[in-house]
Amino acid sequence: MSAGVHTVAVIGAGKIGELMLSGLLRSGWPVDRLLATARRPARAEELTARYGVRVVDNLTAVGEAAVLAVSVKPQDAATLLDEIGPKVPADKLVISLCAGLPTSFFNRRLPEGTPVVRVMTNTPALVDQAMTAISAGAHATGAHLALAEEMFKPLGQTIRVPESQQDAVTALSGSGPAYFYLLVEAMIDAGILLGLPRQVAHELIVQTAIGSAVMLRDSGEHPVKLREAVTSPAGTTISAIRELEKHGVRAALLAALEAARDRARELAAQAD
Repeated sequence: MSAGVHTVAVIGAGKIGELMLSGLLRSGWPVDRLLATARRPARAEELTARYGVRVVDNLTAVGEAAVLAVSVKPQDAATLLDEIGPKVPADKLVISLCAGLPTSFFNRRLPEGTPVVRVMTNTPALVDQAMTAISAGAHATGAHLALAEEMFKPLGQTIRVPESQQDAVTALSGSGPAYFYLLVEAMIDAGILLGLPRQVAHELIVQTAIGSAVMLRDSGEHPVKLREAVTSPAGTTISAIRELEKHGVRAALLAALEAARDRARELAAQAD
């Protein structure tokens, strides 16, 4: 399958599926080359009204689309594949956006040789700043990976990783935005505690977060060097960092990411 404009069906167009739909449309993907499926009629009407995409049933999507992007909840994937699996031609590309589910889960429920690409993206796709990790299943070729990259590049950055690393990717970048939002929320609260109005604290922290992220991306410097550049001897920053270390913030992050990875593995085991 060569790269190009194929008909793509987003099966189970929930939050992540909608991110993909909106990103493809913003990148210029023709609306008549997009299909969606939704469990609830109200959701189907919402998608059509918002994006102009045609919402169809699952079997119609399988019949008409060249690429099936499966974005149902992991616990619903087996039921979906029981329905559509026998109808999927073996040369049709299946892209899995189901957190935690390995491509082997799909291989057991699809015709022999069906190419499956596993994808983990995140919610900054809404502002074209996603981080998307792409892995090839047993039957996916370089051309299949290239097509998946073409579809997700408009949403932000893409990276290819071995599938064995996808649970770690889920913990680090898939769930990652939530960690930053929590940190920003806490820092805004700290600003209020220190006497700043909420809106002022919000503006200070959000722009500081944006500026720090751009420096990390564009400077090429290790984060330790960037942190050291802000940390003067006996200054305010080192006093704050001492408290963060005293309260085990670094260890808490390590434990949190391990917990997220382990939960991804549990979801896969439960779905199977």
